[in-house]
Amino acid sequence: MGSTDFGKFNDFCKDSTLPVCNLLSDTHNQTGPWGGCTLTGISLSGDRHLANLGSIILAGFAIVAATLLVLKSEKKRAAVGRREMQMFLIGYIIISICEIFSVGGFPLPWKIRVAFSAIHIGMIIATTWILMLNAVVGYQIIDDGTPLSLGLMVASAAALLIGTGYIALDTGLSFTGFWDSSYDSPNRNIALYVLYQLVPLILLVAFFVLEAILVVRVLGETRPMLYLTAAAVLFALGQVFNYAISKYICDGTSGKIDGAMFQTFFTLLSVVTVWMFWSSITEDDWPMQSSPYP
Repeated sequence: MGSTDFGKFNDFCKDSTLPVCNLLSDTHNQTGPWGGCTLTGISLSGDRHLANLGSIILAGFAIVAATLLVLKSEKKRAAVGRREMQMFLIGYIIISICEIFSVGGFPLPWKIRVAFSAIHIGMIIATTWILMLNAVVGYQIIDDGTPLSLGLMVASAAALLIGTGYIALDTGLSFTGFWDSSYDSPNRNIALYVLYQLVPLILLVAFFVLEAILVVRVLGETRPMLYLTAAAVLFALGQVFNYAISKYICDGTSGKIDGAMFQTFFTLLSVVTVWMFWSSITEDDWPMQSSPYP
C-alpha cells in the first residue's frame, strides 16, 4: 500500500478546495504541506481573508432552493417516496450549511472549522446513502413513508454520520492521536479516503443503476432518463471543475476563485434535476406494467 496513491490526500488538497483538507493541515485550513495555489478571495481587516465568497453565496442559494423543493414535495401527497425525498433534501441543506463554514473560508476559530468539516464529510456519506435508499424505495420492498421505512433510513444514515464524523473529528482534533501521521505528507488517511472519496461514489452509481432499471424495466418509459442522465452529467461536471480544473482557475485569477464555486453550482443543479426526475416518475399518469418485476 505504501507505494500507491491510495489513501493519499496531498495531491487532492494541492489542486482542490475540500473539507477534508481542513483536517489534515497543522493550521486546520486549506493551507498545508501540499502547497499549490492559495485561495485568498476577498481581503478583510487584520490580514484575514474571506476566501471563497462564490461558494458561500451559491451554498446560500442551494439552501433556499432545497427548502423550496421540500415544501413543494409536501404538496405531492400521493407521490411514492415523498418523505424519503424530503429527507434527502434536508441532508443536502445541512451539507450546504456546513459548506459555508468548511470550504467557504470564513476566518473562524480552527476548532469550529474542524467541527463543520467533520459534519460536512459525515453528511456527504449519510446523504448519498439516503439518496441510494430513495431508489430502493421505488421498488416498494417496504411501504414508503411508514415508520419502518423512515426509521431504517434515519437510523442507518445516523450510524454513517456518527461513525464518519468521529473519525473526521479524531483526525482534526487528535483525541487519540491515532491519525496524527496523516498530517505529514503525503497526508495518508485510509479511513477518510474510503468514506469520503469512494463510498459516496459507489452509492451514487448504485442510485443511478437502480433508478435506470426502475424507469426502463418497471415503468417502461425513457423520458425520465433524460432527467436522470442530466443529473449525473451535472454532478460529474462539478467534480471535474473541483478536482481537475480548479488549480488553473485559481492560478489564472491569482487566488480570487477556484473550482469549488463551480462544483457548488453544478451540484445544486444536479440536486434540482434529481428532484425533477423523482417528480416525473411519481406522476399519476405513468402506466405500470401488469406483470411484477422482474
